[in-house]
Amino acid sequence: MEMHIRKAETWDVPAFAEIIRDLGWFAHVNAETPEETQARISRHLALCLADKSHSLHVALDPHGEIVGYVSVHWLPYLILAGPEGYVSELFVKDIARGKGIGTKLLEAVIAEARERGCARLMLLNGRHRDAYEREFYKKCGWTERPEMANFVYYL
Repeated sequence: MEMHIRKAETWDVPAFAEIIRDLGWFAHVNAETPEETQARISRHLALCLADKSHSLHVALDPHGEIVGYVSVHWLPYLILAGPEGYVSELFVKDIARGKGIGTKLLEAVIAEARERGCARLMLLNGRHRDAYEREFYKKCGWTERPEMANFVYYL
């Protein structure tokens, strides 16, 4: 599939909302109206675009439709030789999966990480997700860290 990767823009909000809502994975998204989803995403996107500590890339199909996106947060660490990029979201529309879009989005992130002088990239992937089961990230050269536990503190 011929595609183009570009940085996200404010007018991409409806496409982000459609992709996230179509996943059906998030109870809080499922409970809100499409307008509420777009308003929330618009607020968060404005924060991400306000400075260079975040990056969002979108994948467009040959017709210019957004079929996937990736979100990265660039984090300085005192213990590393350079910053770490945290890939917080990588989603591709169901109808566009298996066509290399996720790989191209990761390649865009890796290229930007190199430009920024990053020491590493990191992401979380649920072991029950299709991408984990088919070893998508391993096939793209990522290494699972078995010695680490992931903890969250809900507010």
